[in-house]
Amino acid sequence: MPNLKRRLLMAGLLAVAALPALAQEVIKLSTTTSTENSGLLKYLLPAFEAKSNMRVHVISVGTGKALEMAKNGDVDVTLVHARPSEDKFVAEGHGVNRRDVMYNDFIIVGPTSDPAGVKGGRDVLKALKKITDSKAKFISRGDNSGTDQMEKAYWKDVGARPEGSAYVSAGLGMGEVLNMAAEMQAYTLTDRATYGAYRAKTGLAIVVEGDPKMFNPYGIIAVNPARHKEVNYKGAMQLIDWITSDEGQKKIASYKVDGEQLFFPSANK
Repeated sequence: MPNLKRRLLMAGLLAVAALPALAQEVIKLSTTTSTENSGLLKYLLPAFEAKSNMRVHVISVGTGKALEMAKNGDVDVTLVHARPSEDKFVAEGHGVNRRDVMYNDFIIVGPTSDPAGVKGGRDVLKALKKITDSKAKFISRGDNSGTDQMEKAYWKDVGARPEGSAYVSAGLGMGEVLNMAAEMQAYTLTDRATYGAYRAKTGLAIVVEGDPKMFNPYGIIAVNPARHKEVNYKGAMQLIDWITSDEGQKKIASYKVDGEQLFFPSANK
């Protein structure tokens, strides 16, 4: 009987110890695949969760879908990288308290054989025209993500894009598109962070980088509680305040893959 009492007591203590975890608030975050594929969020969020005793549920999709989820009140906060779409989202009253978080840049990557002869260039529009003229294969995200929106803007400025089988609209996330580009020996536009995380497994090379047109800023926005009373606005603002704080910004700056910093904090700039 004493052993039974001891076991019951231990079970009760364990149940009590588990209560705080069960009571954790959840913050739903929609975000672009680049923050997830690069490994940044797995590095960043545990520090916030430990400090706030909240859990962040990450939904990783393209920027267009991430903003759509926020517009519908399906999430509490969104972290994306398509400034014109972000500004439109806020102007239409769907989001509040947008803040700059970080930046990196877009790059064009492709096979080491470089069939279009663009390697070493800095002008993204000239490079895309050469890829088109050479009939080399190009893989597009095709998912209305921030990367996809930027790519479409480039093609519009170029005035042409690859045709037929030379242009593949994947409708996939960045990591999957990089794998496709490697398999098909094709070019693609990518954010530098996701490329850094996938470089070893794909063997793709950077062929174009350094054009100011390829600047890639990220912003975080709370869903407007006046539109969706059910959202966890308090939790959203705690995440926004933390990720733009000195602590959060230093954490972003310290994230590296193979010794290379992939994101650069911008909240205080």
